[in-house]
Amino acid sequence: MSLVQEPTPELLADPYESFMHHHLQYYGYFRDEEKTAESSSLASRERRPKSSYSLLEQESGGSDRNSLQDNRKKLICSLMLEAALLKSKQLLFNHLEGPGVPCLREPRGLFAVPTSRGPLQAPRWPVECEVIKEQIQHIEWVPSEPEPFYQPTGNEPAPLIVGKEKGTVVYHIKPVAKGSYFTCSRVGGARGPITSPTISLEGPEDTTLLFESRFESGNLQKAVRVGPYEYELTLRMDLYTNKHTQWFYFQVRNTRKGITYRFSIVNLMKPKSLYSMGMKPLLYSQRDAQTHGVGWRREGGNIRYYRCSSEEGQAMYCLTWTACFPHDHDTCYFAHFYPYTFSDLQRYLLAVVSDPVRSQYCKLRVLCSSLAGNTVYLLTITSPSQNPAATAAKKAVVLSARVHPGETNGSWVMRGFLDFILSDSPDAQLLRELFIFKVVPMLNPDGVIVGNYRCSLAGRDLNRNYQTILKESFPCIWHTRSMIQRVLEEREVLLYCDFHGHSRKNNVFMYGCNNKSAPSQWLHERIFPLMLSKNAPDKFSFHSCKFKVQKSKEGTGRIVMWRMGIPNSYTMESTFSGSTLGRKSDSHFTSEDLKSLGYHICDTLLDFCDPDRTKFLQCLSELQELLQHQIHQKLKDLGRGQDSDSAWSDISLSDIESSTSGSNSSQSDGLPAHLLSMAEKFHQKKKKRLRTRKERNELHQKYASSQGLTCQDKTLVAGERRLGSPTCRTHQPVSAMKDSSGKQGRTPEAGLISDLQRRKPNARQEKLPGRSTLAHSASTVGASPSRSVWWGPEQPTVTLLLSRNLFRRPQVPGQSVPVGSHKLKQSQSQHLLPPRRVTWSLLELQPPCMEPESRKSPSWPQ
Repeated sequence: MSLVQEPTPELLADPYESFMHHHLQYYGYFRDEEKTAESSSLASRERRPKSSYSLLEQESGGSDRNSLQDNRKKLICSLMLEAALLKSKQLLFNHLEGPGVPCLREPRGLFAVPTSRGPLQAPRWPVECEVIKEQIQHIEWVPSEPEPFYQPTGNEPAPLIVGKEKGTVVYHIKPVAKGSYFTCSRVGGARGPITSPTISLEGPEDTTLLFESRFESGNLQKAVRVGPYEYELTLRMDLYTNKHTQWFYFQVRNTRKGITYRFSIVNLMKPKSLYSMGMKPLLYSQRDAQTHGVGWRREGGNIRYYRCSSEEGQAMYCLTWTACFPHDHDTCYFAHFYPYTFSDLQRYLLAVVSDPVRSQYCKLRVLCSSLAGNTVYLLTITSPSQNPAATAAKKAVVLSARVHPGETNGSWVMRGFLDFILSDSPDAQLLRELFIFKVVPMLNPDGVIVGNYRCSLAGRDLNRNYQTILKESFPCIWHTRSMIQRVLEEREVLLYCDFHGHSRKNNVFMYGCNNKSAPSQWLHERIFPLMLSKNAPDKFSFHSCKFKVQKSKEGTGRIVMWRMGIPNSYTMESTFSGSTLGRKSDSHFTSEDLKSLGYHICDTLLDFCDPDRTKFLQCLSELQELLQHQIHQKLKDLGRGQDSDSAWSDISLSDIESSTSGSNSSQSDGLPAHLLSMAEKFHQKKKKRLRTRKERNELHQKYASSQGLTCQDKTLVAGERRLGSPTCRTHQPVSAMKDSSGKQGRTPEAGLISDLQRRKPNARQEKLPGRSTLAHSASTVGASPSRSVWWGPEQPTVTLLLSRNLFRRPQVPGQSVPVGSHKLKQSQSQHLLPPRRVTWSLLELQPPCMEPESRKSPSWPQ
């Protein structure tokens, strides 16, 4: 970029020019006073086609030099503005391309993609969260020896919960108010100075531990000191929810070496846990990392998981363990599993896009922004094709992770997959030539940042909302589904897999969908998991895989994508603990073990798509034999003959295998938290005011007077039966009677009388035998303000017959008249129509028709 010489003081005698100079200097121009760069200024002036000075000289014709000198001061403003344009932050001059070739600087932060020329995008926090300024970062380290499971002795103590009443609160952050919801976010969280949630040490001899969790992915709400070296810990629930306490990650300072500390987390909600099966927590020592290069390792003794209390109808469980810190006055961390934060992902993506080789076949784009404004990244990985036809022939593979923020296992598997697919391995190059990989490495960055275990800032489980239409409430899921729909319109998606973590089972396994519609594809959805179990026999367990489609899981990614047309749609579950298979039996998984699963997925893809179908057919044959064995076992359990061919059709694949027994998120389904209060107000029913007896009697009297009926008017005309007022129990009108449910309303008899009252006997009816009584009673029944929908002049005969099922016909006193297969008692015959015999027959329903001049009378059944 060329430099412009700063104007001399004598050229700024004009007050306006002096003002403009100071104004531009205030905004960052003319700061370099030592470098005049007069030649650069002249060169830049030569590169410009025509400056203001040259134009003025052409107009004057060069005749009046004095006037040009006078006008030079007036042109200083335009010269300074031209210099300002040259110093614009949006213009760059690339001298390698030749003089005078400006180019636009790449817009900063427009797509929020990590670049080597700028800083990483700072995480955005809800304004309710206080965040410390310290950036937490850990080294990656793999232990040289396997870390075995904890072997319980049965004598592990189960300490009683003391609470803050008998203990001392040493750390406490203010919880989010119950019923609140996400409103806005900002970089750094809450405004203003943050408070200190810890107590102050009384001196250097004070051994109280100092806790902290207000950093990225941290989760600890309260710590109570109940003994000299014993602490009760309370985890923060997922923001804007009242459940999901599983993930923990916090800092401990002021440690002492050689002392056994006890920690007890007192508000866990799952009745089963891997801690009951030998899983140990993770410990990280900052001093060990700095001096010895040792990172996260499994530590803990006297581990026990048990039920401890019950709050508001919810059973609470406690995890207790003991630990010894390696150094005095050290800063240590405890975690449920190896942390992987949003900043860790951004640092990795920055290394990828900065690599000139990997960036050629890995394009980083922004899928969308989360609810808090954090970026959801999308990677497209493939090798450039020679022609459009070769590009169109490629199939797609879609992978995603961290829809549940506390399941960091998914990020480590995704990390291993990206490391391999972006490498220079021949298998990786072949995969890039065969497929187009669409990768969403972190679906829920908001939950990862705030330290949630399962939900987003909407207070809902995103993996139950893949069918959502709420784009603004679930942007990450909505845009992911839309992206996959666009890919499906262009090409076939061979595989969809979402990486998760499991807190109650060991090993790695998959959940899939059972394809029942296409017989030619029978058992094909099980081939890829079976191949993966053969490629990773010491980590992956095929017997733990399930392929049942449950109604409660209809909103999950694997089922939604399966219904969209991806037959090989899976959820891969990686344990938080370790393996029970092969050479890694009874030992914990390390981050390197999970990263190796990413390589095995790539290897299995090549086996699955191998033109030589030997492996494919071998796995299919093995699956058929395994299915036959399971059906024989099922028939044996049912007590049937194993060689009975007719019994095979009675057993389905869904009956053989149990449910997936995934995490229960029923309380996190439904509308997002910020819409719940609105929905409650919208659907809130107004309570009906109860009337007093006096008010009810007045309403009855008003109704009776409006109908012109009184209880005392009981004079009967021949063939007439008058009904009394609604307040008279003896002569209560049928239309005002209460039904069986206790609610006042019209009965079938009232509807019938109402219609008969509107019917006038015609000549045809009078000639029919047995109709005169019916017509006469119909014409003399008291008036009714309502009209029946069952039986009217316009309705066909079948309606009249069907109406007999709705109420009973009367009978002659002292007799029982058969009506079909039923008999009526005398008590049921009062105030009803005369009896007649009816023979039931099947009739076709004919639509009502109208004659041009008059309506047709209904056809009476004989």
